[in-house]
Amino acid sequence: MSSLFRSEEMTLAQLFLQAEAAYSCVSELGELGLVQFRDLNPDVNAFQRKFVNEVRRCEEMERKLRFLKKEIEKADIQVSDTGENPEAPQPREMIDLEAQFEQLENEMKDSNANYEALMKSFLELTELKHILRKTQTFFEEAELHVHNQQQIHEPQGTDDMQALLGEEPRGGSATATATQLGFVTGVIARERVPSFERLLWRACRGNVFFKQAEIETPLEDPSTGDQVNKCVFIIFFQGDQLKSRVKKICEG
Repeated sequence: MSSLFRSEEMTLAQLFLQAEAAYSCVSELGELGLVQFRDLNPDVNAFQRKFVNEVRRCEEMERKLRFLKKEIEKADIQVSDTGENPEAPQPREMIDLEAQFEQLENEMKDSNANYEALMKSFLELTELKHILRKTQTFFEEAELHVHNQQQIHEPQGTDDMQALLGEEPRGGSATATATQLGFVTGVIARERVPSFERLLWRACRGNVFFKQAEIETPLEDPSTGDQVNKCVFIIFFQGDQLKSRVKKICEG
């Protein structure tokens, strides 16, 4: 087999082919790899050339094959290289290949969409699980702290004195105040916590209590597949105005 080097002996030839036989003849010459075609119409726009629709169809099929190859590589599937170089398909075979590639692409896109939806649901449930665990720990620690403070500061015989005087326990007013507090919980990326806390402080003028706890294991982003470190936060506030402001900041 010869090669297209300058030192090789070459011949300039002109071929006249019937339109019906052009595809088969050009494909056979392409299989030999001994011919270099010259463009005899360099001034003609690419969209005005003959067979432009067929070329577009081939480019579209090539795009679909690249998409399928990318998905195979993403799934770490090993494809054995047989080393074979298949011959150019006939025009009637191109129609079947085009339909097959179209079906494979649609099925793959549907599978990707379903997988991404499942991963988003899994991420939301995982975040909700961490929210429940972290907030439960926070409330338990706060309740234990209040209980310890009451034991430290409460004098002996207080229960007997209150029973004699018929007064409410001092903890009753604190409980009534606590019931008026509202709170919002959520999950945020770890690197956004400082700016998020500053924004809350400025927008609410320091009238909120913000607490956050880091999630030990990173969570996978279903859109990119990257591992993201996140934190659970809880914000306490009082009043409908602060509630609306805090929710707008969290949703933004």
